[in-house]
Amino acid sequence: MLSEGVFFDTLRQGLWAAVLVSMPILTVALVTGLAIGLFQALTSIQEMTLTFVPKLAAIVVVFWMTMSFMTGTLVAFFQTHVVPLISGGQ
Repeated sequence: MLSEGVFFDTLRQGLWAAVLVSMPILTVALVTGLAIGLFQALTSIQEMTLTFVPKLAAIVVVFWMTMSFMTGTLVAFFQTHVVPLISGGQ
């Protein structure tokens, strides 16, 4: 049976892995959104596609560049935390 401490430690590690995996994409979305928002405020251009298309393109590029990091982080989490719990070792 899984003890409470092991459960919460695994949950904490899982949340930390989720933060690490999502951080590059969220950071580039934030920076791109701020840059485009500043550009729109300076030029008074209020076009909705001007915010969506460049942000989507930047997210796709960063996702493609950091896919190996994301995969490695998730594989390491599963190999060190989840698989030992499933196999019975704690």
